[in-house]
Amino acid sequence: MKRIDPSLLETLTGQAAISPRMRAHHNLHPKLDDPVQRLCIAMEPGTYVRPHRHAEPETWEILLVLRGAVALLMFDDKGQVQERIELTTDKEAGAVEIPANAWHAVASLVPGTVVFEVKQGPYVPTAEINYAPWSPADGEAAQRLEAWYHHAQTGDIWPEV
Repeated sequence: MKRIDPSLLETLTGQAAISPRMRAHHNLHPKLDDPVQRLCIAMEPGTYVRPHRHAEPETWEILLVLRGAVALLMFDDKGQVQERIELTTDKEAGAVEIPANAWHAVASLVPGTVVFEVKQGPYVPTAEINYAPWSPADGEAAQRLEAWYHHAQTGDIWPEV
């Protein structure tokens, strides 16, 4: 039996806090080609999740907050926020299913945040075609975009598009 318990969450958040990417993950699936990918991801504020979609291969994605809070942003093709949902353990929304082909990104809102992710496998590294073309890959512009996530609302558009 595999357990997601406070000890695992503490270990993951400790790893994320010292990671250059400010993230750490723990796979529950036994191998990368498993048909169902299941993992815990610790995310600290400031970690950059580039806007992306799951189009090639096409798959849905489920996010469930185990601890802390994230802002989930759904975008159109031009970078305009179509929806913003704050997922927390103590508000109305703790989990969502993101449809295939939908541009999205998440931002960790508080230290010690851990999400549980489920999506169809096998694991395939994200191809460039699945990253929003208007989003920066890394660097200073990526840091500005991640900071913008924290206050972006429905209807807003990333000003550097």
